Amino acid sequence: MGQIKPVLIFDGDCGFCTTTANYIRQNSSTPIEIHPWQFIDVTKYGLTREQTIDRVFVVEGVKTFGGHRAFAKILLLQKYPLLKIVGALVMYPPISFFARPAYRLVAKYRHKLPGGTPACKIEPR
Repeated sequence: MGQIKPVLIFDGDCGFCTTTANYIRQNSSTPIEIHPWQFIDVTKYGLTREQTIDRVFVVEGVKTFGGHRAFAKILLLQKYPLLKIVGALVMYPPISFFARPAYRLVAKYRHKLPGGTPACKIEPR
């Protein structure tokens, strides 16, 4: 029986997010299943639509990683030691204290980043 692939869930309406997900798909040294949240039943992964609008997620078995922890997890899954080290640094304090607000800043202004469009803008709730 094969190992279950980690799943990356992202906002498929956002050009920046789609570009990033495509980059991960093409360059990951570890197989990762990648889906826009708009095309899957996110409840299958224990998530809500509202959660997936706000941030990216990686689901690995019964564990779910969101936001900066999702990107750290993607790095930790790679075969290259340097990427694993960067992933670990982003996942745990003290770097995680800076990574969380940095991720939120990128998410807030993703519509202004390369590949971003007005559809990428997250409206405040």
